[in-house]
Amino acid sequence: MNWRKSSYSNPSGGDCVEVAEGAIGIVPVRDSKDPDGPALAFTPDAWQSFVAGVQAGDFPAGS
Repeated sequence: MNWRKSSYSNPSGGDCVEVAEGAIGIVPVRDSKDPDGPALAFTPDAWQSFVAGVQAGDFPAGS
């Protein structure tokens, strides 16, 4: 599976999210700091809704 880092991830290496490409019917997402750890699996519609919310600023960065 090919993983790519989110363009919204922290460039200094923290808070990194990776998304796998090529899976049919699911969108796997994992923490890049723990590549052997668990991945979450979203439906494509749920993932698109989440991405739209991030782009709209619905999830402001916390401290």
